[in-house]
Amino acid sequence: MMTEGMIQLLPFFLVALLYASVGHGGASGYIAVMALLGVEAIMLRPTALGLNVLVSVLGTLAFFRAGYFRGRLFWPLMVAAMPMAYLGGGVEVAEGLFRKVLGLALCLALLRLFLPQREAVALRTSPFWQLLLAGALMGFLSGLIGVGGGIFLTPLVILMRWGDAKTAAAISAPFILLNSLAGLAGLQPEVADFHTWFPGLSLAVLSGGLIGCTWGSRCANLRQIRWVLAGVLSLAAFKLLLL
Repeated sequence: MMTEGMIQLLPFFLVALLYASVGHGGASGYIAVMALLGVEAIMLRPTALGLNVLVSVLGTLAFFRAGYFRGRLFWPLMVAAMPMAYLGGGVEVAEGLFRKVLGLALCLALLRLFLPQREAVALRTSPFWQLLLAGALMGFLSGLIGVGGGIFLTPLVILMRWGDAKTAAAISAPFILLNSLAGLAGLQPEVADFHTWFPGLSLAVLSGGLIGCTWGSRCANLRQIRWVLAGVLSLAAFKLLLL
């Protein structure tokens, strides 16, 4: 029984390690794992968001200490996203078509990441209204499907040239943290709505998240971060399109 439990905790550890290295909390990966394990649907969003909060706290601290956080980019996105994440978390929706469209959008972002990149890319400043609009859309979508929003924010920052991969990770971690809290507030879950193994899952993702965010913030170079991000987007798209 203990061996079976450890085997089921391992994928949560690995998801947290992978996602935390790019500043993500891992909600889309946790949902994918739980879906494969046959966890009840009512537990998916609360459990994923709860685990997201734990891992994104680690990522926020790690990337902030490393000096990659940019408040002028982060705050407009966050101010617009949080109330919309709360609203999205309270919406009951038939997700079939929505999930497919979202999965295809992630595939497009993934394709762009695999295209040849120049080593030095000139960054640009986005108008304030664009940041507010992007934050509101990402917040609502995040609350709607039960994720923190990193799978939207990180590729958007890179593709729009608002920052490099490490800056994207540094603002994604606190964005996911606050967005996940807003989504949980919108869901208003009870204790019974969380996975029965939530304490064990928490230890697994905290362990993996600590390793991942330490490597991503201190050791990884920009090329490595981009390839890990491509892996994260692949997992998220797989989950949305096929599960």
